[in-house]
Amino acid sequence: MNRLHVHLNVKDLDANVRFYSALFGAEPVRIEQDYAKWLLDDPAVNFAISTRAGTEGLDHLGFQVDAPEQLSELKQRAQKADLAMLDEGETTCCYARSDKHWIQDPQGLPWEHFLTLDQIPTFNDREVAGDAAAQPACCASAPAPSPAAAGCCAKPATPSSAKSSCC
Repeated sequence: MNRLHVHLNVKDLDANVRFYSALFGAEPVRIEQDYAKWLLDDPAVNFAISTRAGTEGLDHLGFQVDAPEQLSELKQRAQKADLAMLDEGETTCCYARSDKHWIQDPQGLPWEHFLTLDQIPTFNDREVAGDAAAQPACCASAPAPSPAAAGCCAKPATPSSAKSSCC
Protein backbone atom coordinates (compact mmCIF):
# COMPACT_ATOMS: atom_id res chain seq x y z
CA MET A 1 0.00 0.00 0.00
CA ASN A 2 1.33 3.37 -0.92
CA ARG A 3 -0.68 5.96 1.04
CA LEU A 4 -3.39 6.20 3.63
CA HIS A 5 -6.26 8.28 2.23
CA VAL A 6 -8.29 10.67 4.40
CA HIS A 7 -11.13 12.78 2.97
CA LEU A 8 -12.79 15.48 5.06
CA ASN A 9 -15.86 17.56 4.27
CA VAL A 10 -15.26 21.23 5.12
CA LYS A 11 -17.38 24.35 5.13
CA ASP A 12 -14.76 26.96 4.14
CA LEU A 13 -12.24 25.61 1.63
CA ASP A 14 -9.91 28.64 1.70
CA ALA A 15 -9.63 28.67 5.50
CA ASN A 16 -8.96 24.94 5.54
CA VAL A 17 -6.37 25.15 2.76
CA ARG A 18 -4.52 27.77 4.80
CA PHE A 19 -4.80 25.68 7.99
CA TYR A 20 -3.71 22.35 6.49
CA SER A 21 -0.94 23.97 4.40
CA ALA A 22 0.49 25.42 7.62
CA LEU A 23 -0.02 22.15 9.50
CA PHE A 24 1.65 20.05 6.80
CA GLY A 25 4.26 22.65 5.82
CA ALA A 26 3.23 22.10 2.20
CA GLU A 27 0.81 23.50 -0.35
CA PRO A 28 -1.84 21.27 -1.97
CA VAL A 29 -0.82 19.39 -5.11
CA ARG A 30 -4.31 20.03 -6.52
CA ILE A 31 -6.76 22.78 -5.70
CA GLU A 32 -10.16 23.44 -7.27
CA GLN A 33 -13.07 25.65 -6.25
CA ASP A 34 -14.55 22.83 -4.13
CA TYR A 35 -11.58 20.51 -3.50
CA ALA A 36 -7.95 20.39 -2.40
CA LYS A 37 -5.50 17.50 -2.06
CA TRP A 38 -2.09 17.03 -0.45
CA LEU A 39 0.14 14.03 -1.24
CA LEU A 40 2.46 13.83 1.74
CA ASP A 41 5.46 11.54 2.07
CA ASP A 42 5.94 11.77 5.84
CA PRO A 43 3.52 10.45 6.88
CA ALA A 44 2.53 8.83 3.58
CA VAL A 45 -1.00 10.15 3.19
CA ASN A 46 -3.34 11.36 0.46
CA PHE A 47 -5.25 14.03 2.41
CA ALA A 48 -8.23 15.59 0.63
CA ILE A 49 -10.85 18.16 1.61
CA SER A 50 -13.98 19.23 -0.23
CA THR A 51 -17.07 21.34 0.19
CA ARG A 52 -19.38 19.00 -1.73
CA ALA A 53 -21.15 17.47 1.29
CA GLY A 54 -23.72 19.11 3.51
CA THR A 55 -22.07 18.11 6.79
CA GLU A 56 -18.51 18.85 7.88
CA GLY A 57 -16.30 16.08 9.18
CA LEU A 58 -14.82 12.77 8.14
CA ASP A 59 -16.16 11.62 4.78
CA HIS A 60 -14.17 8.43 4.26
CA LEU A 61 -10.81 6.71 4.68
CA GLY A 62 -8.93 4.52 2.27
CA PHE A 63 -5.76 3.22 0.73
CA GLN A 64 -4.28 4.61 -2.47
CA VAL A 65 -2.02 2.07 -4.19
CA ASP A 66 0.61 2.38 -6.90
CA ALA A 67 -0.04 -0.76 -8.92
CA PRO A 68 -2.95 -2.96 -10.07
CA GLU A 69 -1.44 -5.90 -8.19
CA GLN A 70 -1.71 -3.99 -4.90
CA LEU A 71 -5.37 -3.17 -5.58
CA SER A 72 -6.00 -6.81 -6.43
CA GLU A 73 -4.37 -7.85 -3.14
CA LEU A 74 -6.68 -5.55 -1.17
CA LYS A 75 -9.70 -6.90 -3.03
CA GLN A 76 -8.63 -10.52 -2.39
CA ARG A 77 -8.11 -9.75 1.30
CA ALA A 78 -11.63 -8.30 1.56
CA GLN A 79 -13.12 -11.28 -0.30
CA LYS A 80 -11.21 -13.80 1.84
CA ALA A 81 -12.53 -12.10 4.99
CA ASP A 82 -16.04 -12.19 3.45
CA LEU A 83 -16.37 -8.41 3.71
CA ALA A 84 -19.23 -6.87 1.74
CA MET A 85 -17.68 -4.95 -1.12
CA LEU A 86 -18.83 -2.63 -3.87
CA ASP A 87 -16.48 -2.98 -6.84
CA GLU A 88 -16.85 0.16 -8.96
CA GLY A 89 -14.06 -0.80 -11.34
CA GLU A 90 -12.93 2.15 -13.43
CA THR A 91 -14.80 5.29 -12.46
CA THR A 92 -14.31 9.03 -12.05
CA CYS A 93 -14.37 11.10 -8.90
CA CYS A 94 -12.41 13.80 -7.14
CA TYR A 95 -10.84 15.14 -10.34
CA ALA A 96 -9.39 11.72 -11.17
CA ARG A 97 -10.09 8.53 -13.09
CA SER A 98 -9.50 5.54 -10.82
CA ASP A 99 -10.03 1.82 -10.44
CA LYS A 100 -11.64 1.31 -7.03
CA HIS A 101 -13.75 -0.70 -4.66
CA TRP A 102 -15.35 0.09 -1.30
CA ILE A 103 -15.88 -1.70 1.99
CA GLN A 104 -17.38 -0.47 5.28
CA ASP A 105 -16.27 -0.94 8.85
CA PRO A 106 -18.79 -2.12 11.49
CA GLN A 107 -19.77 1.51 12.23
CA GLY A 108 -20.61 2.14 8.57
CA LEU A 109 -17.47 4.19 7.89
CA PRO A 110 -16.59 3.78 4.20
CA TRP A 111 -13.10 2.67 3.15
CA GLU A 112 -12.03 3.28 -0.43
CA HIS A 113 -9.29 1.19 -2.05
CA PHE A 114 -8.11 2.79 -5.29
CA LEU A 115 -5.50 3.11 -7.99
CA THR A 116 -5.40 6.54 -9.66
CA LEU A 117 -5.19 6.11 -13.43
CA ASP A 118 -5.33 9.73 -14.63
CA GLN A 119 -6.39 13.24 -13.70
CA ILE A 120 -9.56 14.83 -15.15
CA PRO A 121 -10.56 18.52 -15.30
CA THR A 122 -13.88 18.13 -13.46
CA PHE A 123 -14.99 16.45 -10.24
CA ASN A 124 -16.51 13.56 -12.21
CA ASP A 125 -17.65 12.62 -15.71
CA ARG A 126 -21.24 13.72 -15.11
CA GLU A 127 -19.94 17.29 -14.99
CA VAL A 128 -18.07 16.75 -18.27
CA ALA A 129 -21.39 15.83 -19.88
CA GLY A 130 -22.97 18.97 -18.44
CA ASP A 131 -25.10 16.86 -16.15
CA ALA A 132 -23.89 18.05 -12.73
CA ALA A 133 -27.49 18.42 -11.54
CA ALA A 134 -28.06 14.73 -12.21
CA GLN A 135 -25.37 13.64 -9.76
CA PRO A 136 -26.59 11.30 -7.06
CA ALA A 137 -27.86 13.16 -4.02
CA CYS A 138 -25.02 11.57 -2.06
CA CYS A 139 -22.60 14.02 -3.61
CA ALA A 140 -24.19 16.83 -1.65
CA SER A 141 -24.79 15.08 1.65
CA ALA A 142 -22.94 13.25 4.38
CA PRO A 143 -22.34 9.52 4.06
CA ALA A 144 -25.28 7.30 4.89
CA PRO A 145 -25.36 6.31 8.56
CA SER A 146 -26.04 2.62 8.10
CA PRO A 147 -23.88 0.04 6.36
CA ALA A 148 -26.87 -1.13 4.35
CA ALA A 149 -27.65 2.34 3.00
CA ALA A 150 -26.24 3.55 -0.29
CA GLY A 151 -24.47 6.85 -0.44
CA CYS A 152 -21.68 8.76 -2.05
CA CYS A 153 -19.00 7.23 0.08
CA ALA A 154 -21.14 4.95 2.22
CA LYS A 155 -21.51 2.17 -0.30
CA PRO A 156 -24.10 -0.58 0.06
CA ALA A 157 -23.24 -3.41 2.42
CA THR A 158 -24.13 -5.91 -0.28
CA PRO A 159 -22.08 -6.26 -3.43
CA SER A 160 -23.58 -4.54 -6.43
CA SER A 161 -22.77 -4.20 -10.07
CA ALA A 162 -24.09 -0.64 -10.07
CA LYS A 163 -21.55 1.95 -11.10
CA SER A 164 -21.25 5.28 -9.36
CA SER A 165 -19.57 8.43 -10.56
CA CYS A 166 -19.11 9.84 -7.11
CA CYS A 167 -16.58 9.17 -4.44
